[in-house]
Amino acid sequence: MKIFRTNQIKELDAYTIAHEPIASFDLMKRASSVLFNELLHALDRDACVRVVAGPGNNGGDALVVARMLAMVGFRLETYLFSTNGRYSADCLAAKAELEAHGETVHLVDESSLADFSVNASDCVLDGLFGSGLNRPLEGFYADVVRLINESGATVFSIDVPSGLFGEDNRTNRAESIVRATVTYTFQFPKIAFLLYENASYVGDVHVLDIQLHPKGMEEIPSSYFLFGKEEATQFLHRRTKFSHKGTYGHALLVAGSYGMVGAALLGAKAALRTGCGLLTVHVPSRCCDVLQISVPEAIASLDADETAFGELPDLSRFNAVGVGPGLGRKAQTHKALSDLIENVRVPLVMDADALNIVAEEGWLSRLPKNTIITPHPKEFDRLAGDSVSGYDRLEKQIRLSQEYGLIIVLKGANTSVSLPDGRCFFNTSGNPGMATAGSGDTLTGIILSLLAQKYTAEQAALLGVYLHGLAGDLAAEEISQESLLAGDIANYIGKAYRFLQVR
Repeated sequence: MKIFRTNQIKELDAYTIAHEPIASFDLMKRASSVLFNELLHALDRDACVRVVAGPGNNGGDALVVARMLAMVGFRLETYLFSTNGRYSADCLAAKAELEAHGETVHLVDESSLADFSVNASDCVLDGLFGSGLNRPLEGFYADVVRLINESGATVFSIDVPSGLFGEDNRTNRAESIVRATVTYTFQFPKIAFLLYENASYVGDVHVLDIQLHPKGMEEIPSSYFLFGKEEATQFLHRRTKFSHKGTYGHALLVAGSYGMVGAALLGAKAALRTGCGLLTVHVPSRCCDVLQISVPEAIASLDADETAFGELPDLSRFNAVGVGPGLGRKAQTHKALSDLIENVRVPLVMDADALNIVAEEGWLSRLPKNTIITPHPKEFDRLAGDSVSGYDRLEKQIRLSQEYGLIIVLKGANTSVSLPDGRCFFNTSGNPGMATAGSGDTLTGIILSLLAQKYTAEQAALLGVYLHGLAGDLAAEEISQESLLAGDIANYIGKAYRFLQVR
């Protein structure tokens, strides 16, 4: 599913209007009808609904919805804001229909702002400004936002919280953005919604299908996508009756150090649960017994060093290599990792201390093309330099993928996966319970296993991230987010597969 930048939304609306065809005001009514059906179940029937409409088409949406709410008996106070008395044509048409129904629309400008008030017991329908805003709200409109935010009311924002830019908010002002309880956004989430710094503005996000023209969404180019169940299901390989363990690849996981062997165990269990035919785990020799006891299905490859990764095993037997979880950063590990980078000839996934060593040594340019790296934000900043916002980090992520030919999995809520061709995918599975030690180790194992099974690097990264999040979601449903452990993610990979295979 494509995600469009806000400067493309008008283009997509215009395409729908021209090619459906449909009048602009009728498209507004269709979108508002979908929103009304959601609000019907979300609004408090006993509360006063304060409708906050701006002078543009976002305000028109609010006024159309206000008419629908009035028709089913909601108690409304409707305000239309403008500094100059000018409104869009569709906004005026919506105002006329609302007034024809017998509702009063209070016109508010700078001289009458004192007439506008919001109580904590109210519900606010925020239609002040939409996705086309490109500069911070100030003065009169900033005061309106401040009154809403300070009220303590429940706020339902239409399309975007007023004042929020659709992508980059580095130049925005926090005090000039509505803090929504719920945001009902049209057709697709805005990129800003997927970034950590905007969570307090957007609240719970619901995406509403308003039937924008499918051919328009197909033809208008975008580099941003959502990755969900439909896409994951299309990627899945089907097993054949006469296959054997060699059919599904031999994976090598280089992980663990003395005191951190748990990372190797978690990655190993996840790799095996994801379906590779054979798994060899290369660990320091002192970690042999715990590996053999905890993961008897894995083949042990023992390093001559008792406590750290210090030598490269024979790579000729393997279809894919994963390296990094619990590795440590001893001097001999730097040397062994350098040898691995130089000699690996099969798909490679790197995580954790492997990435920290790459950052320390400046080895990004040495990594083979299409290597998958899976940093969390701090690990990424060590590779790319400090970022001032999630959008800044996202730009760097895409740039690094293109510059070095890497697939970068930037972990977090809505994990983003950037590809060497400039495309970027946001994952739709996962939950906060997965913010727990070892979760990243299981992801490394999952991706490694898919690579060994001959998924392409792009498929392994995207499907692996989705499977990881889905396993976490299914585990959290049964045992709660609070109790979720990384081992539970590995244990629920089978149920995640089953979820995707049931169509």
